[in-house]
Amino acid sequence: MRYSCVVFDLDGTLLNTLDDLASSTNYALAAHGLPLRTTDEVRQFVGNGIRNLIRRAVPEGSSEELVEEVHATFDRHYASHSMVQTGPYPGIPQLLSRLHKAGIRCCVVSNKGDYAVRPLVEHFFPGAFDRACGERERDGIRRKPWPDTVLTCLDAVGATPHNSVYVGDSEVDLLTAKNAGMPCIIVSWGFRDAHELRKQGARVVVDTAQELYTAILE
Repeated sequence: MRYSCVVFDLDGTLLNTLDDLASSTNYALAAHGLPLRTTDEVRQFVGNGIRNLIRRAVPEGSSEELVEEVHATFDRHYASHSMVQTGPYPGIPQLLSRLHKAGIRCCVVSNKGDYAVRPLVEHFFPGAFDRACGERERDGIRRKPWPDTVLTCLDAVGATPHNSVYVGDSEVDLLTAKNAGMPCIIVSWGFRDAHELRKQGARVVVDTAQELYTAILE
């Protein structure tokens, strides 16, 4: 067995959350009288946390005060609308069950707010993860691509970067794995173009949950 622990990104890797993220983004923009964004635009904005999603979604040159207000509106809406259209990618629940049976520890590390990460993980993947961590910069834990959250999770489950692998779908995940000193597996079904990620250094790219299982265990 190659790895004893797998750290997963959430959005675009385990769950297709894009439609709900886009809906809450546009709800928040509309509430402040701002132009709406397309789902494809939101796809490009995600990956560096909700604050940066909102900063990119508001009109260029908007004040930080407006960004904060739109962000707060987003958080209130998303807290109760994060599971409307969201669901696991094909084969992911079965993959997690197989990893659990193989004795491999699993963690989730996301730049999404911790208030949303835990309910999503508990709802869609009950009992599948040893640790799930969202964005907690207010606690002094820097978000990805800084390695802080990843290393905190690994330490909590008794794993190290040397016996673990990181699984994600974006350039942020590539850089996070590099900063944490971990190998990285990129999934092709997420929010970014796999061909572009290969250009950015992705060495292992998988197209299905079965391929991911094989890459982890063999």
